Amino acid sequence: MKYVLVIGDGIADDPVEKLGFKTPLTAIKGYAEGMLDGVADTPERREKYLRTIYNKAADMTYLVEELSFFSKIDSNSIPYHFVHLNMEEYFSDCAAELALDLEVKNIDLGYFNYVTDKEQEIIVDAEQLKRVINNIIGNSVKYMDKERGIINFRIQDHYDCVQIEIEDNGKGVAKNEISYIFDRFYRTDASRNSAQGGTGLGLSICRKIIEDHGGRIWASSKEGVGTSIFFTLKKYNKEY
Repeated sequence: MKYVLVIGDGIADDPVEKLGFKTPLTAIKGYAEGMLDGVADTPERREKYLRTIYNKAADMTYLVEELSFFSKIDSNSIPYHFVHLNMEEYFSDCAAELALDLEVKNIDLGYFNYVTDKEQEIIVDAEQLKRVINNIIGNSVKYMDKERGIINFRIQDHYDCVQIEIEDNGKGVAKNEISYIFDRFYRTDASRNSAQGGTGLGLSICRKIIEDHGGRIWASSKEGVGTSIFFTLKKYNKEY
């Protein structure tokens, strides 16, 4: 499957380049040639070259897996397994797990559940919802530019849905870019200029999963202050 990204009136460059395939491939080729040419002439240098090749190959694996998953979910070939589960138990467990992972990165996680009924259930595919949360948190971590990062996870009532907000105090997104961040292959100027640019598919995957849940997803941001990603999920009404 071949994708072409259209933004405004312009067409993006080769998607292979947009996804970042060329950079790790070039590095793998360069370090392999260095070993073949005898440039890595000490055990320490050979180990360094091999470790770099391994790390770049791992990057390639991630890129391929991300594109493969996006292709499947975009063509509706991944089945969902919807269940109704206790919202507080699910999200508090997620938050506890995330807090441990973020602590080693000097990022504090705040968890706030403002939903009145703590026994409220939601209708979700637990595995795919976890993917959404991990993708959003991963973006926050990737572009965190503060010595001590903060990510706040908030849940509120929203009519027949619950609304989840994941807020960070990272770089933020420019006003003219915020409407594009959920588009496939789109990466902001900050991410294009970063060594951790990613695939540009993570938030697009989030949008597809949330919309398939019957919810919606959007964002607000201010450069230098941070970004908030919001999404809604349907409540399970036991009376119906």
